[in-house]
Amino acid sequence: MLGLVLSSGIGVAAPPDDVPGDPGGQTSPSEQAGDRPTPSDQGEAKTSAGSRYDEVTVTATPLPRSLSELATPAEVLTGEELRSRQQQTLGQTLANEPGVSSTDYGPNASRPIIRGQGGEHIRILNNGIGMLDASGTSVDHAVSLDPLTLKRIDIVRGPATLLYGPTAVGGVVNTIDNRIPDEPLKGITTVLEPRWNSATSEWGGGGVMEGGWNGLNFHLDGVGRDTKDLAIPGFARSAALRAIDPLPAGEREPKDRLPNSSAAAQSGALGLSYADEHVYFGAAPSWYHSNYGTVAEPDVSIDLGQKRLDMAGGLIGVIPHISSLRSKLAFSDYEHTEFEGTEPGTVFKNRGWDGRIDAIHEPLGPFEGAFGVESVGFDFSALGEEAFLPKTTSHLTSGFVFEEAVRGPWRFPLGARFDVVSVDAKANPKFGPADSRSFLTGSGSAGVVYEPVQNWPLGFSVKYTQRPPNYQELYANGPHLATAAFERGDRNLDVERSIGLDLSARKTAGRVTGFVTLFYNRFDGYITLEPTANTFPFNGEQLQIYDYRNVPADFAGGETGTTIGLFDRAPHRLDLELGADYVYTRDRDTGSGLPFIPPFRFRSSLVYAWQRLEASLELVHAAGQHRLAPGGPPTSPTSISTDPYTLLNLILTYNVATGPVRWDLLVRGNNLTNAEAREATSFLKDIAPLPGVGISGGLRVTF
Repeated sequence: MLGLVLSSGIGVAAPPDDVPGDPGGQTSPSEQAGDRPTPSDQGEAKTSAGSRYDEVTVTATPLPRSLSELATPAEVLTGEELRSRQQQTLGQTLANEPGVSSTDYGPNASRPIIRGQGGEHIRILNNGIGMLDASGTSVDHAVSLDPLTLKRIDIVRGPATLLYGPTAVGGVVNTIDNRIPDEPLKGITTVLEPRWNSATSEWGGGGVMEGGWNGLNFHLDGVGRDTKDLAIPGFARSAALRAIDPLPAGEREPKDRLPNSSAAAQSGALGLSYADEHVYFGAAPSWYHSNYGTVAEPDVSIDLGQKRLDMAGGLIGVIPHISSLRSKLAFSDYEHTEFEGTEPGTVFKNRGWDGRIDAIHEPLGPFEGAFGVESVGFDFSALGEEAFLPKTTSHLTSGFVFEEAVRGPWRFPLGARFDVVSVDAKANPKFGPADSRSFLTGSGSAGVVYEPVQNWPLGFSVKYTQRPPNYQELYANGPHLATAAFERGDRNLDVERSIGLDLSARKTAGRVTGFVTLFYNRFDGYITLEPTANTFPFNGEQLQIYDYRNVPADFAGGETGTTIGLFDRAPHRLDLELGADYVYTRDRDTGSGLPFIPPFRFRSSLVYAWQRLEASLELVHAAGQHRLAPGGPPTSPTSISTDPYTLLNLILTYNVATGPVRWDLLVRGNNLTNAEAREATSFLKDIAPLPGVGISGGLRVTF
């Protein structure tokens, strides 16, 4: 796997040197106490004041490096930190990480947004391979995975995203589940965890069983969830929308529960592999099914299914001059149907593959590095009355290289990537004649890391990227009721070009640890879905028209996080965790902001630990978003600003071992003040607030 050592995010503590599973680590305190580490605990991030950030290897850049050696910002969620954040969707799970927000299309469909960019500007991976679903085409399409059985989530921003393709210009989220074990496992470990949530009336849970013998390994996981309509604080529609667009006489405003927000989901996988110190190979078939209400329409639901086959293999220390050679390949058959009541409507299909090979070479003079190739191909179609795309076929073939030179206290990472992309659209009376676009793009990055004072590393990096328009941006031309929009692509869209700068400073050891990162991205021809003042009549409704356009755009902002050790005297520990993030956008033609951009956010947590108990009181504040994109009618989500909000959460965890069994209890109090909160990044912000007060949690049993 590609590796990176990354800084902790806001509230994500780094692991001490004795974490099991880390290179060179010793026996962990939990093992000494008789606790048995679970498969998802390997590399768990926990620290106390005065300890040093340790190395945590993630799949984000070619060479494993310590925190002080990095030029690019990233975070990891793993162990108890991940477990306490896990929600129903990936977007909700990551929504409070530094620089990350959520599309928040109700409780059932939510993708991450990184530094204000979402959709096809970020790439969501599963074990380093693309999802191959339809979640990037619209905010109402769910990501086809359940976070409950994930062991780790890596969030990468800046130049490190270069290795994951031209569509990763905004960032990368890599979800890791170990479905194909690449190291020998011993014995059998089982993890079972029921989950509940009072706000959604959820009852569900998941389980993982994995083990091995003489290099033969297996992995089995499954998840099931069932939820009712979401509890909300007051009215579903915002006060601003109720004032602008009051309901007809006799109709009542939805209140206290969000209509059509229930869901049911199931998933499962079986992985088999062989692994020793020099070779591994294996495969894992998996499936995911979900049926959920779309919130925007009271009688519209989506029935979603994906079947997937992953294969992986690697050679370590076998090929001369190559330290490791690793390959991954996934085939996917995705389909979802949008129902109006019981009548099937539009059917979306996406069938294709994604494969890549990564090699790390032995040192060549002052250089260490890696190189590789990637190939992606898929056929996408949307059939039915509300289809807004013709049938398309997309292909991507890429080559990439990364090198790093070390000169005393200086490090100089360099990277380059070349892509050949083609998009073919089939002829269709509704969408026009057949068409084909092809693009040859290139991207590059360079950085420097310098540690002028011990434990105070500084990093600077620059990245140039080219991103070709995708099939939707080129050929969309139809209604999309889930967002009350009529989307129009442009067959003549140009390649999107950008220059990105990242500057970071970290303190990696001591009673106070943390980081500050500043970024600036200048785009020529940034491809955005821009609101217009025009509407399109469809089935008695007037849908606002949105156009895909190339615009000159700037993105600037930063993230910061710190952990302050207030008290540390065994068995008691008290830490204060602080963090904030902000992104500013500008259309250089008009001077206005871009649509659906998150506002300034601040987060603080007071964390108390005593033996096996940990309690965290968390406050999340988001400012109002009043910098709006022009062009929409008064009732458009792009025309109504959001008010500031403050959420208060309480997280309690407790673990105990009884013989060979470990019990981990999680209880989370969400939005304890029942505050009304609406996300500026959401198409539904004025008809679907965030959840009201609720209690959620789970009891994980490991044996």
